[in-house]
Amino acid sequence: MQQLLSHVSVYVNEKVYLKNPETSDLGFRILEGSIDLIHEMGFEKFTFRKLAKKINSTEATIYRYFESKHKLLLYLISWYWGWLEYKLVFGLANIDSPEKKLERAIVVLTEQVVEDGSFSHINEVKLNKIMITESSKGYLTRDVDSENRDGIFIIYKQLVKRVSDIILEINPDYEYSHMLVSTMMEGAHLQRYFAEHLPHLTDVIAGEDSTVAFYKELVFKAIKN
Repeated sequence: MQQLLSHVSVYVNEKVYLKNPETSDLGFRILEGSIDLIHEMGFEKFTFRKLAKKINSTEATIYRYFESKHKLLLYLISWYWGWLEYKLVFGLANIDSPEKKLERAIVVLTEQVVEDGSFSHINEVKLNKIMITESSKGYLTRDVDSENRDGIFIIYKQLVKRVSDIILEINPDYEYSHMLVSTMMEGAHLQRYFAEHLPHLTDVIAGEDSTVAFYKELVFKAIKN
């Protein structure tokens, strides 16, 4: 998979940025530096001034790529979902059974993220931590409806639909497939956060990835015909 991923790029809606950061070395540094800083200090304390200092550039230069730190966050969120979609597509490529496809999809979407090294400017582990703590700030905003009309969340919706379609292969009469998949994806983030910071709100079982195991059980029981 790493070799395949190294030959592809992750699509992000062009309305998120003013200049595609993946077209220049400076753009790569903006993405890498922003992931480091947001992971380190949180989105509220993150500023373009701090980013400019970290990458030895200027605020004005960063504003040529992104009109606001909110749009930069949307870029990172979109990139992450696009990256997961690539992993899912390649992970399901040689599986025929819809049950096996669903089981594999649940693993891809809920497992502990490790750095795959295919994108040198993106630390997927740090970006996953950002998704866990900051991704809801990308859409719990007053502008969510207009941004949705602009197609900014289309990658997230495509990912949900891919797994929803697998569920409907197994049980065409199941009425809540999109709800189930989005609940799984968002809930997995919460369970990872609880396990690290509020362990009494989750279940950590030695010898297994409890988050993956839980969502396998939940999804398959929910859609049982």
